Amino acid sequence: MLSSEIRYFLAVAAAGSLSAASEQLFVATSAISRQIQRLEAQVGAPLFRRHARGMVLTEAGEIFARHVRKSLLDMEYAVAEIKGLKAVRRAHIRIACTDGLAFSLLPRLLADFRAANPAVHFSLKVTSSQSVAEQVRAGECDLALQFSLHPERDVEVIASWPAPVLLVMHQTHPLASRPINLAELGTWPLALPELNTTVRQLFDLSCQMSGSIIEPVLTCDNFSALYHFLRHTSQAITLCSHFTLLYGAEADGLIMKSTGVDQLSQRTLQLQTVAGRPRSAALNLFLSFLTQQLESVSAR
Repeated sequence: MLSSEIRYFLAVAAAGSLSAASEQLFVATSAISRQIQRLEAQVGAPLFRRHARGMVLTEAGEIFARHVRKSLLDMEYAVAEIKGLKAVRRAHIRIACTDGLAFSLLPRLLADFRAANPAVHFSLKVTSSQSVAEQVRAGECDLALQFSLHPERDVEVIASWPAPVLLVMHQTHPLASRPINLAELGTWPLALPELNTTVRQLFDLSCQMSGSIIEPVLTCDNFSALYHFLRHTSQAITLCSHFTLLYGAEADGLIMKSTGVDQLSQRTLQLQTVAGRPRSAALNLFLSFLTQQLESVSAR
């Protein structure tokens, strides 16, 4: 149903070069190049910046790619409706989320949902909060879960729940049984996520406002690495939401504690979807399931 120009355009945009797209499509690079040149002539603007390492979308190319992908998604829904697939039969749901939500929460919820709906398949993209929002706006995912500090433009928020940043430590840690002052965290091995995460942004803001200077002993963009460092370092501390460690923390001998710092409470967990886009029956069912489960979890 796609013209060859559009198909080749999307392949090059995804692969980053004519040669890589040629290998995927089993089409000569010269043929792909001609079709893209033809498409650029029709659009009236260059869609790629060409350099020695490959091809990168121009601003016009980004706009064109976004609208093409949205049109393809609309086409998928139309075909599904025509074929009578509005019922929850075989369906594919694309999810985007930030790292902490992929640690234990989403894998568990996906498994629970599929136990009752085995015909539903999922793909899960784990990326930064900025990228999650872009994927929702571009229609590259059906729904997203992310910790957010502010409303996102052109995104429909189905539901949101408070997601304060908590300290995680061993149950035997000296700080586990008493109130904690933010400044004293600097005397313990601290493992923190990267600067582009909401956890780190709120923590650094809290330290700045209290006049505390705290250097982590480990910085990483993967929560699994932080978690396992914590498990094997009895005096260590890390930070996350209770949603991130919903399953398994107690069994690993860990506890979660609040610092009582207001700044660390200024974020929410948001369930997001593409604004104004029709939803399949399977997606509606899954959104309802997620909302119910997260409401239950948030009330604990």
